[in-house]
Amino acid sequence: METISKQKRDHLFYAITTNQFTLFSKHFLSNLLEFLWVLALILITSTEACLLRQNCKQTMFHFLLLFLFLLCLIFKQFLTKPKPIYLADFSCLKPQCSLRAPFSRFLENASMIDAFDSESIAFMAKVLTSSGISEETYLPPALHYIPPKTHQRESIKEAEMLLFPIMDDLLAKTQLSPLDIDILVVNCSGFCPSPSLSSIVINKYSMRSDIKSYNISSMGCSASALCIDLAHNLLKVHNNSNAIVLSTEILSNGWYAGNEQSKLLINCLFWMGSAAILLINRTEAKKSSKYKLIGTLRTQRAFDDKAYLSAFREEDCNGKLGVTLQRDLLQVAGETLRTNISILGSKIFPFSEKFWYGVSAMKKRFINKAEEIYVPKFKTAIQHFCLPCSGRPVIRELGKGLKLAERDM
Repeated sequence: METISKQKRDHLFYAITTNQFTLFSKHFLSNLLEFLWVLALILITSTEACLLRQNCKQTMFHFLLLFLFLLCLIFKQFLTKPKPIYLADFSCLKPQCSLRAPFSRFLENASMIDAFDSESIAFMAKVLTSSGISEETYLPPALHYIPPKTHQRESIKEAEMLLFPIMDDLLAKTQLSPLDIDILVVNCSGFCPSPSLSSIVINKYSMRSDIKSYNISSMGCSASALCIDLAHNLLKVHNNSNAIVLSTEILSNGWYAGNEQSKLLINCLFWMGSAAILLINRTEAKKSSKYKLIGTLRTQRAFDDKAYLSAFREEDCNGKLGVTLQRDLLQVAGETLRTNISILGSKIFPFSEKFWYGVSAMKKRFINKAEEIYVPKFKTAIQHFCLPCSGRPVIRELGKGLKLAERDM
């Protein structure tokens, strides 16, 4: 045991020292490159000014200065180009078979809970049958009790059940030690304990003292994508780093035991699951990685009251806490998608789709303002779509906006 502890300490000291040196050298080189670039510009500009002042008619000197300027520009672009980021591997949770919750069992248990009346049971049955969710779904142990256990201790147990297995599996797949992880991002929208979920993971795996950890909460269905965006931006700054993103939802904490239909949707649409992703910006990871991260795009809609109130955690008239999903959610999803199209399309669409989109936008602006803007065919650039599990109506609305066929959804 003494030898193992010493090895871990040596590895930890080396990792911290190396990371500090890397950050210092990166900062130093960045400032040096900026200084050399400014110095080169001053020298080239002043030399060109002197030549013009002396009325130098030898064009060779002017071309030489232009060549030097272009050479410095290419050299600067080459050195400051960010390293590519790769998705090395991932892991998804496969819960125990004993936790499977077919709709019949879910509704039977719900009918035995005094908090729900017959109308609420009928409403949840209708939502489940039209949701598009499979019967092969799972619920945490706390929600198999009658009534469900929704206190803090059960939520912590659920978090450990969701996060630890996928973390173990991911580390085993990639043959990494917890001490090799430089960045950790943990996402859970509805549960934000103290210590945080990221701290729980760090404590469990005895991670390094200099690990950059982030705990994201209350970000809704887009939280997983936002965490990837956060890890993406962090890896742009920290070279040769490993970043793990853990994403899950704690259901026992978000269970609603009331009769407001807009709050009962959460009980039916969210089921047990979690995922872990390893992102790497090391050059040697190119051959072994599954995917390359091309880019991320975020659209903020919290400034709009309709979007802001579309999913809201609040108490009902009886003081029972739950998340209200408004009918405006479908419209908000469609508007957010349309906002993204103009930015995303410029990066991924072929020229033909960009052309027809531009023609449609010009016609709407100058000829017929009532005409709808052309929606590009996303399948010309994207092969796989990951749509949120917020129910069949939301999926259909997004599919309509993306012009997806029934098979794609």
